[in-house]
Amino acid sequence: MDHLRANGFRVKSIHVNDTGVIRRRHGIPDKFGGCHTGVIEGYALEGHVPAREIRRLLKQRPKAKGLAVPGMPAGSPGMPSDRPQHYDVLLVKADGTATIFQSYR
Repeated sequence: MDHLRANGFRVKSIHVNDTGVIRRRHGIPDKFGGCHTGVIEGYALEGHVPAREIRRLLKQRPKAKGLAVPGMPAGSPGMPSDRPQHYDVLLVKADGTATIFQSYR
């Protein structure tokens, strides 16, 4: 959340017992799960999604459920590491499938 705040987003934290319920409510399949779910302007944000990609999503307005970064990859926003992992930001479509929105190498 610090990453989003540092990039100009207003963030409200709501703690829940099961993030899977929230994830599924917003159309993100469990296989794309991360450690938290956010919602912005009708789109779901799952996991450690970079602010840059959120801005791009809001500018392009694709027909999709939202963006997901499955798991908790080292080097993604909020996950600092001396050994960052390669990871993909996925665009989750309405049918539950996903395509790569942006790769981070």
